[in-house]
Amino acid sequence: MKTKHDTAASFNREFRDWRIWATRGIVVAAAGIAGLTVVAFTWLGEEALGLFMTAFHVHPWIALCWTPLCAAAIVWITRRYFAAAAGSGIPQVMAALDPLASAPIQGRLVSFKLSMAKIALTTWGLLAGLSLGREGPSVQVAAGIMLTAQRWLPERSAVTTHGLLVAGGAAGIAAAFNTPLAGIMFAIEELSRTPEQRSSGLLMSAIVLAGLMAVSVYGNATYFGIIHASGIDLSLLPAGLLVALVSGGLGGVFSRLLQASLGGKGRDWMSRLRKARPVLFAAVCGLLVGLIGFVSGGATFGSGYNHTRDMLAGLETLPALFLLLKFVATWLTTWSGVPAGIFAPSLAIGAAIGNDIALLLHSPNATALIALGMVGFLAAATQAPLTSFIIVMEMVDGHSMVLSLMACAMVARTVSRVIGAPLYGVLAQQQLVNAIDAVGPADVAGDVKKA
Repeated sequence: MKTKHDTAASFNREFRDWRIWATRGIVVAAAGIAGLTVVAFTWLGEEALGLFMTAFHVHPWIALCWTPLCAAAIVWITRRYFAAAAGSGIPQVMAALDPLASAPIQGRLVSFKLSMAKIALTTWGLLAGLSLGREGPSVQVAAGIMLTAQRWLPERSAVTTHGLLVAGGAAGIAAAFNTPLAGIMFAIEELSRTPEQRSSGLLMSAIVLAGLMAVSVYGNATYFGIIHASGIDLSLLPAGLLVALVSGGLGGVFSRLLQASLGGKGRDWMSRLRKARPVLFAAVCGLLVGLIGFVSGGATFGSGYNHTRDMLAGLETLPALFLLLKFVATWLTTWSGVPAGIFAPSLAIGAAIGNDIALLLHSPNATALIALGMVGFLAAATQAPLTSFIIVMEMVDGHSMVLSLMACAMVARTVSRVIGAPLYGVLAQQQLVNAIDAVGPADVAGDVKKA
């Protein structure tokens, strides 16, 4: 049965209620600020790593003292003042989205104060030469800014706390990678657990706007250039399948290793040291990361963006053990407890997998295999295949490889699922438990009963 559309009532509802337009204006403004903040974060991180690399090339020994000292200082400050800023940032946002997360818990996990601390501490980590990325931290940064906008929304606004957290977290990915589509997919695949029927269009617009902030500053350019892949046919299948299986296996091992390390249940001496003397443990991890960087000639320091870009361009000559060294350096950096993301290092590790297999097989499609390695390892480490596929496709303008990248992501994720549980889901539960313990179970029970 058809109902007659009341144009006058629709007009009044859409244009005469100031609350609707106030809500839209506040959300859009917050999204723009979040995007520009992530852009500034990107610039700070690149400048910090550039300063470290300049100093390292002049005095290589600096990595053996500066890196561990900084790691220890960062962990001390983080644990004392900004406990929820440790780690990636994605688990914190996921935990804040949990139904058990009351307003006090959300405030401990995501806030404007934590966003500013995350920027400063992550940038300091890059200045120290630690093997980390800024994309995961960007999720927490943007979510904190979007959540702060809630205080200015009119009463009975259709935009909920859940919606702002989803939009903010996804906006962080969109702006950090300069990939708006990946931000939307990240919101769907990782963050959004309940539909936002009335405000989904506005929130998706906020995600895209935050991504466009990066485009307006850096231009509509792909991060890693354009893949000029030729001969993408069935002849690539054996090598591509090998890349998918290897990257899926190593990504699954990486994910499980992080879960075991960060879970705090290990009985080895390193785990006992981390529990008893976390600052000293961070210094030990920093020393090992500095030593690995020293041995590799600086190849393992930082996010790995430059190495990934050069590998895709066929210009990079890396140490023979770069794959293993970058893998270990990223694990140690994350295990140390500093604010650190794994997206960019995962892309570098995946690129090294594709590059090594191309060299082993003397493949003429080295660039294509490198791209497959990137998407495979990232999909396996995060168990978010669609987000990983779109991120890599947008970052390399790899539209000629759409089906290959998608298939590799799905195969790698399947292999990773056999090895272990999703990384961010496990870490999010740990963050939620920690926040509940800090706030108090009684407060949580009270909030759940009220809801």
